[in-house]
Amino acid sequence: MKEQSFDVDVWAVADAYERYMGRWSRPVAGAFTDWLRCDDGLRWLDVGCGTGALTAAVAARCRPRAVLGLDPSAGFVAAARADAPAPAFFAVADGLSLPVRGAGCDVVVSGLALNFIPRPAEAVAEAVRVVRPGGLVGAYVWDYAEGMELLRRFWDAAGAVDPSAAALDEGRRFAMCRPDPLRALWSAAGLSEVTIAPLEAATVFTDFTDLWEPFLSGQGPAPGYVAALAPPARARVREKLRETVPARPDGSIALTARAWAVRGRRPVRAVG
Repeated sequence: MKEQSFDVDVWAVADAYERYMGRWSRPVAGAFTDWLRCDDGLRWLDVGCGTGALTAAVAARCRPRAVLGLDPSAGFVAAARADAPAPAFFAVADGLSLPVRGAGCDVVVSGLALNFIPRPAEAVAEAVRVVRPGGLVGAYVWDYAEGMELLRRFWDAAGAVDPSAAALDEGRRFAMCRPDPLRALWSAAGLSEVTIAPLEAATVFTDFTDLWEPFLSGQGPAPGYVAALAPPARARVREKLRETVPARPDGSIALTARAWAVRGRRPVRAVG
């Protein structure tokens, strides 16, 4: 496998992402849309839509007038478009420069993408720009520090055999994986009625191979780290992880994944 730099978060191959993380992001996307409790007939924008899990949940559960998914990865957008339910549309675009007119949306959301946008405060400001007064801005991110058990166990195992892995640990790198920074980010953007909630999903693997093989894909920080390791070091990380995950008698492994969700409204300014 081609080696990749540790300092690059690679998101490009849709099938590999689906095996690694997409299969778990879909139930969380559904829980998020249920939590938002939005009216029917609204115009939605999904920023950093990836392979389309959240966009599809909005289309299926929220009866939108329209939903547009945007992502900088052309590969992800192509995969999302190929399986898009009506009335979903997709385009390649950067979350820091949204191709949407001001106040053009009723709801702006983002699923599992905020930590990978270089300047998250600017991204939230862009979301506020394009949502109408009184409209909703919401997002959710994995709780890398504690609640996303697959990645927490992986980085703990990697750090036990390779101290340099600590610098790449998403729980250390991403401040926005906790409630207080999310609340502060939304409040600083001028949003009101800011609310935080946990979202949880079961992540059940048929066996250790089902858990481990997606880490060989090179898609995302942890697989990128694994792909760049020399084979002996990769084997040590694999065996350490195998020792720490709780296998059932049939070989299956049941973990949990928690995300933190945040929402807030763009204030409606009084006239005069």
